[in-house]
Amino acid sequence: MEQVRTAEADVVVVGGGPAGSTLAALVALRGHRVVLLEKERFPRYQIGESLLPATVHGVCRLTGVADELAAAGFTRKRGGTFRWGTNPDPWTFSFSVSPRMAGPSSFAYQVERAKFDQILLDHARRLGVDVREGSAVNRVLDDGARVRGVGYTAEDGTRHEILSRYVVDASGNRSQIHDSAGGARKYSDFFRNLALFGYFTGGKRLPEPDSGNILSAAFGSGWFWYIPLSPELTSVGAVVRRDMAQKVQGDPEKALFALIDECPLIKEYLADAQRVTTGQYGQVRVRKDYSYQATAYWRPGMALIGDAACFVDPVFSSGVHLATYSALLAARSINSVLAGTVDEETAFREFEARYRREYSVFYEFLVSFYDMNATEGSYFWQAKKVTGSAAAEFESFIELVGGVASGETALTSRATAVADLRSRSAEFSQAVDQVAAGGDATMVPLFRSEVVRNAMREGGQVQSRAMLGEDSEEETPLFPGGLVGSPDGLLWQLPQGGRRPAR
Repeated sequence: MEQVRTAEADVVVVGGGPAGSTLAALVALRGHRVVLLEKERFPRYQIGESLLPATVHGVCRLTGVADELAAAGFTRKRGGTFRWGTNPDPWTFSFSVSPRMAGPSSFAYQVERAKFDQILLDHARRLGVDVREGSAVNRVLDDGARVRGVGYTAEDGTRHEILSRYVVDASGNRSQIHDSAGGARKYSDFFRNLALFGYFTGGKRLPEPDSGNILSAAFGSGWFWYIPLSPELTSVGAVVRRDMAQKVQGDPEKALFALIDECPLIKEYLADAQRVTTGQYGQVRVRKDYSYQATAYWRPGMALIGDAACFVDPVFSSGVHLATYSALLAARSINSVLAGTVDEETAFREFEARYRREYSVFYEFLVSFYDMNATEGSYFWQAKKVTGSAAAEFESFIELVGGVASGETALTSRATAVADLRSRSAEFSQAVDQVAAGGDATMVPLFRSEVVRNAMREGGQVQSRAMLGEDSEEETPLFPGGLVGSPDGLLWQLPQGGRRPAR
């Protein structure tokens, strides 16, 4: 019988993308033994190329990799430009208008993920993380009471086991072990979409100073993203409903160009462009059912972060933000438990409550964003109208946020919750109309609308903490009796004057 090689670590991280490498780095900064298992060899292709400022200036500054990212030459993104809503002309928002993101950090990056992910993984290595690429995790070691480690197979076929205090699943939407946390994936009916995407050279750019912005354009069958990754390279993708799958069947390239022909703005921007047909960007790809969440984010000895736990529609570029933010939350919980300063139940209850809240506010933001596109009469947009929906159609959303932010968003009934959602959606739509009509000078109402304030709150808090440290304003708990981040961002602690939560 083949011998299984056994080792030990404090933490095993499964997956080397932004979630996994970020958590590994944050735990290694506390001096803990971390092993990261990645089934592929980097660099490797990945989608999710548009970042938010909270990742760049918040989480990445906490890990110490922000300066390296700044030197990498990624395209700067000042905000977003949209052909969306009641105004027929594109409109733009800038991060600099948000009071939480104003100043020198009011930008993010458009990144080639193969390069970006390699930088994060190499940084984790330098911090002492034992990175093992070509290592496919195939089982979770579980004694019934808690998860105790993982088993994996190396590239040479040898079998290994690693015993650990914690296992963190950061292996993405194709995770093979997420159900070991004790839950299952629940897919969103509202965001039941398909994405068809490819890469082009020679595409048109927005006028300065917005040439690095993501361009999102609604059309009859759905919407397009148009992401300038470099002066020459552009990521282009169409999002359509899953039950319109006939539009993406057959030859993927023909399907993509047929959708481009339906969208005059994207067709104009690609008029002189050529599709990339070789290398990592040479394939036209399809992604299905990419909006979901796990019913359990943790159990004793294990946590899910990044796309292993949840993902929501990419229209506002929240994917890498949710990945790195969840890594920060889970790292704080692990560090606090290993330090003996917070018990496991309290630490991971904070992790899950904050992570679910962040997912829920982006979910609501995106529902509102879809709802306001009143210019399209197609089946796609009729199905996205909150204002015309019955309460039952948002049952999954109500269940998603119900009880997560009690004391902040107490949901008494589905009907009440949907009415509140419609009200906030209408407020957001009015604010967008002001932006579209007047540009930067009237952008302040957008950041005052409730759905935007909620979506920006935690990212702005993390960004401020990372940049100012102990000089930042005192953090208050997100939930009654909850915890706050330590000044260095690596631990949970009681708020000043607070009492230690009961064990």
